[in-house]
Amino acid sequence: MKEKNIVFGIRAVIEAVESGKSLEKVYIRAGLQGDLSHQLFNVLKENHIVWQTVPAERLARLTTGNHQGVVAVMSPIEYHDIREVVENSLAIGKVPLVLLLDGITDVRNFGAIARSAACAGADAIVLPEKGSVQVNADAIKTSAGGLFNIPVCRSKNLWFVLKFLKEKGFTILGASEKSDYPYYKADLRGPVAIVMGSEDKGISSQVHKMIDSYVSIPLKGEIESLNVSVAAGILIFEVLRQRAQ
Repeated sequence: MKEKNIVFGIRAVIEAVESGKSLEKVYIRAGLQGDLSHQLFNVLKENHIVWQTVPAERLARLTTGNHQGVVAVMSPIEYHDIREVVENSLAIGKVPLVLLLDGITDVRNFGAIARSAACAGADAIVLPEKGSVQVNADAIKTSAGGLFNIPVCRSKNLWFVLKFLKEKGFTILGASEKSDYPYYKADLRGPVAIVMGSEDKGISSQVHKMIDSYVSIPLKGEIESLNVSVAAGILIFEVLRQRAQ
C-alpha cells in the first residue's frame, strides 16, 4: 500500500476524522490503551468510522513510520448521504435509480457495477459500512473513473436505507436466480432501488425482508448464474429501456 494513501499515529488519525477526511478503514493494534486511544475510539464512534483490531505485524506492513498502533486508510472518494442524494433528485423532478450492494467484496465486480451505473446515470450506489468492498485504486481503475461520477453512500444498516427509500415511493427490486419472475416483466418506470447480493451468500436476511419483488435473468446455458456485475448491468439498462418507452 502506498503511504500517501494512509494516515498513521493516534493524534493524526483523530485530526483526520475531525477535519472531515473520508477514511475507508482504520486499523488499530490489539490491546491499544491510554487516554489518547480512548479519545480516538470516541471520535471513531461519534463519526461512525469502521475500525478493525489487528496484530502489530499488520500495521508494520502498512507503514514503516511511527504509527503508535493506529493506521488509517484514506478513501479516494468523498462519501455522500443517501437521503440528500434522493431528496435532491426528487426536487429536480428526476425519477431516481439507486443500487444497493449487499455484501459484495470483490473490488473488480464493484468497479464494473459502478461503471455501468455511471454510464446509465444512476443516482447513487449504497454500501454497508461492514462486510463490504473497499473503494480503492483497483475499484477506481475497473470503474474507468465511474466512481468519480456517481455518489457513493455508506450506511451502518441497509434496512434503514431501504425503509427511507420505501417512504419516498421506491420499488425495491432484488436479484435472484431462484426467482421465476423474469426481470423484463417488472415495472421499473418509477423510482427503483436494485439490490445485488454477494455471489456466495446472496441477499442478507435483514435486507430480504424489505424486498418488494425478486427477479431473475433467464439463462439457457449449463452455467446456472451470471457474474454479479453482469447481472447488475442487465438490470440497470432494463430500467433505462423501460423509461425510454
